[in-house]
Amino acid sequence: MTTIVMKFGGSSVADIKIMKNAVSKISAEINNNNKVIVVVSAMGNTTDNLVKKIKEVSTIYDATEYDAILSTGENISSSLMALLLQKEGINARSWQGWQIPINTTDNHSNARILNIGTKNLEEKFLAGMQVAIIAGFQGISTNNRVTTLGRGGSDTSAVALAAAIKAERCDIYTDVDGIYTTDPRITSNAKKLDKISYEEMLELASLGAKVLHTRSVELAMQYKVKLRVLNSFNEGTGTILCDEEDIMEKRVVSGITFSKNEAKLTLLSVKDKPGVAGIVFDCLSKANINVDMIIQNISDNNLTDVTFSCPTDQVDMARSSLENGKNKNILEYKKLDVDIEVSKISIVGIGMRSHSGIAQTMFKTLGDENINIKVISTSEIKISVLIERKYLELAVQVLHEAFELSKV
Repeated sequence: MTTIVMKFGGSSVADIKIMKNAVSKISAEINNNNKVIVVVSAMGNTTDNLVKKIKEVSTIYDATEYDAILSTGENISSSLMALLLQKEGINARSWQGWQIPINTTDNHSNARILNIGTKNLEEKFLAGMQVAIIAGFQGISTNNRVTTLGRGGSDTSAVALAAAIKAERCDIYTDVDGIYTTDPRITSNAKKLDKISYEEMLELASLGAKVLHTRSVELAMQYKVKLRVLNSFNEGTGTILCDEEDIMEKRVVSGITFSKNEAKLTLLSVKDKPGVAGIVFDCLSKANINVDMIIQNISDNNLTDVTFSCPTDQVDMARSSLENGKNKNILEYKKLDVDIEVSKISIVGIGMRSHSGIAQTMFKTLGDENINIKVISTSEIKISVLIERKYLELAVQVLHEAFELSKV
């Protein structure tokens, strides 16, 4: 029998009525004579509500208890799903992360998976279990404490289980039909992609696309897990993530993504000498600032300006960490300029490796609309720019048209 992993997100298990829709999809796989592992998120806004309750007690809390509380959401949805399947005559059983076990590091609220035991699952399947409903987002640390995997943790759980159990494929059910060329809410002629490479999806996820989390894509690429993104509420083929070699016609640009709430920070008049950049970003790293785009401009008198971007909600922490470095005489700079009215737009495509003129098309298209580019960052298969936030939607629309993504 073939093993299939199916993951249902919060919107796909939001209440009992919606859960029944997931049950019908699971039943269809059982009818195809497959063994099924189902990974579920917490119902709807359960996790957010649990976080609020924790903060009602205190904004400073024990990380181990934080994880113990947050993990309960997935426990509830997995048990309810098992009961619904049992009602349909399907031999289903719920599992918590420690029962598998999904062994993780001790980094509470952002644990990394070390390994997954498969013996317990395999024995239960041999004994007649048809469906294992596993609470996503959670594992067990080396200290035998419940851990959670951080943002996108249920996707990560599903892909890791698919890799460990050597599943035929991993289906991620969400509230969209698949991966689109850009956000359909901004560009009405955005097209669903039938296939996208792991590498392209990894770039899109890291640059702002919210359909899949970066860690789950990294795992799928590393272990060659066949991954599909499907809509829980509509029938369709979704989007398949695969190796670049499995895509016959490589598009020059596959997608346009964006991160709306970005900030641009510039340290003015930093001494131009070896090791200074290391000091700057060491200060930011110790404050857990997610630095993205970086540029350095040499000015007069052996001074330099260092510009970087980060999420707007981390600006105050970034400012504090740099000021702390200055107060300790670790870092010297004249002034910190902050612009919180910018957004990042990125184009991604494996075809960039073999086609020239992509950057020219992007920059000319934005220039024709009088959209000024503040910062540019590139890699082998992507180009990112910072622009004024008020031009975000226009920029996405004109770039989508310029690269003819509606014809995909």
